Amino acid sequence: MSEERKKQDTELVFALDIGTRSIIGVAGRVVDDRLEVLSIEKEEHGKRAMLDGQIEDIDLVARVARRVTERMEEKLGCQLSRVCVAAAGRALRTEKGHYAMDLPQVSRINSDLISQLESGAVSDAESKLNESRESQRRFYLVGYTVSSYLLDRYPLTSLKDHNGQQLEADVVATFLPSEVVESLYTVMEAAGLEVASLTLEPIAALNAVIPTDLRLLNLVLADIGAGTSDIAVCRDGAVVGYTMATIAGDEITEALMRQYLVDFATAERMKMQVDEPTITYRDVLGLEQSIPGVQVREALAASAKLLAQEIVQRVMDINGAQPSAVFLAGGGSKLQGLREMVAQALEMDERRVALAGNNYDISAFSKEYELNDPEYATPLGIAVSAGLGLISDSYRILLNGQPAKLFRSGTLTVLDLLMMNGYTSSDLVGRTGKSLSVTIDGSRATFRGQSATPCTLQLNGEDATPSTLVYAGDAITFIPAVAGESAERTARDLLGEDYLGGVLINGQPAELDRPLRSGDQLITTEEPYAPPELEETEPLPVPEEDEILLDELEEEAVSEVEPAFVPAEVPQPGPSRPAGPPLCIYLNGEALVLPGKADGAPYYMMDLLDRSGIDFATLDCPVILRVNEADAPFTQELQNNDQVVIRRGGRRSSLLE
Repeated sequence: MSEERKKQDTELVFALDIGTRSIIGVAGRVVDDRLEVLSIEKEEHGKRAMLDGQIEDIDLVARVARRVTERMEEKLGCQLSRVCVAAAGRALRTEKGHYAMDLPQVSRINSDLISQLESGAVSDAESKLNESRESQRRFYLVGYTVSSYLLDRYPLTSLKDHNGQQLEADVVATFLPSEVVESLYTVMEAAGLEVASLTLEPIAALNAVIPTDLRLLNLVLADIGAGTSDIAVCRDGAVVGYTMATIAGDEITEALMRQYLVDFATAERMKMQVDEPTITYRDVLGLEQSIPGVQVREALAASAKLLAQEIVQRVMDINGAQPSAVFLAGGGSKLQGLREMVAQALEMDERRVALAGNNYDISAFSKEYELNDPEYATPLGIAVSAGLGLISDSYRILLNGQPAKLFRSGTLTVLDLLMMNGYTSSDLVGRTGKSLSVTIDGSRATFRGQSATPCTLQLNGEDATPSTLVYAGDAITFIPAVAGESAERTARDLLGEDYLGGVLINGQPAELDRPLRSGDQLITTEEPYAPPELEETEPLPVPEEDEILLDELEEEAVSEVEPAFVPAEVPQPGPSRPAGPPLCIYLNGEALVLPGKADGAPYYMMDLLDRSGIDFATLDCPVILRVNEADAPFTQELQNNDQVVIRRGGRRSSLLE
């Protein structure tokens, strides 16, 4: 029996690119700020286990991932257990968000303020996503990029340590449907691997193809895979947007299938043989055919032109103008003539459209492998991002006892992490139940809904706020807030148990125990309500063999029917308890005296939510909660003379420091 392999050490970076047609693995170590690639393995799926970047056959994809991993383990002489992966851009949604804050006075901008500003902008993008038709789907926040900052209306690339009063931020936030992320995690689990980091494929490819130092220029990356063409645009040092085209390499293969009546595998092989003088193949009828290679090239040209036009259309939609240069990556970028077609469609010099690979050596090298292949953009990008700290493979955070889904590392707040794992702002601040407003004998009465049950949010066992920073190894416990019950009343509740008269609701006689709805008009009358008389009907004849069953049903029916007008039982008061002392605080700068609670209980931050003036039913941005100039959880107990701030984020909200 062979000696048991050593375990993967923390310095070894292992990345898998789960592509539509194949899986590519890359492993290496960081040497002098570059990743030395030690192993590359590739295997195609035996059949179409993925469609347009989405995993269809989880078991088949997991088996291929396992085989690729085992070959790499053999070469590296160790057992691989932690893997860095990237989610495909299928069904990718990108939304822009804007947020602004007005400070009460000129202040130095610290990291907490920047975090709140960016979180507000991301929340604005999230609210726009929820307004779309897909609002019922669950989306994960993949990540966001700040496209611009303004300080006192002056543009800056960074706000930290500057002094100012008006802060603004614009972000480009990227979201993916939960099923895309969940299927990727399921495959890795089935392959016996733990996901150490997760990012988006165009983000990973961008890190390999266009290093940060080059992003001052207006550059575009088009990563053309088999199922999707992912596009990223950068300028002025930042990534300003991501998008996706559903036309990719598979569509070109399918065009050959239709034209020459061949299966998918044969069409793929023909696509690779276009430079040969003659291509021989067997069609679906079982007949062997031979055609000139130039004929297949002509057939591919029409499909390639459609692909080029689709890529250019997406680039223009997101960039708004002709970029400075375009990089084509992925296996589909090798399609003959595609580079020239993209340049022609963009009306650019062909020298400004290039295949990716020339810049790989800035961040990666290998003594054994030739890396400058555009197909390596995504797998190499995943590994480079992890190895160089753009996505740390040791960046592990537990959320409710399970590894959290992380799309990026660096500075993360609790709110960032929760949103990346499918939670929303409403999970942090539950909605107060709906109020009930009615009119009785011309007087308006309004009853408030119950306050929401606040969320439980702890970091490493202690209460935390959404803006708290998290670090590798942290553990978060989060129980979402529960919306409060809506106010419910009947006419009897309003008139009292001893009321003997009747009531008209919206002009019609009604029972005193009928639930009321907002807007109801009630008028009391002297005559009590009399239910309408029911007409007696003859029972239907029943076959003799069903008589026993009928008797049983009648007994059940009688036992379930309750009298229509049974007086509600009045609850008896329990033993009296001493009321608590009154509490004097300052809410948003104004003095507020709260009467002591009847049960003597203390007041908490959550008790003031209804008094803040915020409509939590339509809340679409973070809420700033502070006590005595410090961030506070919803469950913080309040003391006399506390300075409390409860403010919603808005286009021009105030933030008291």
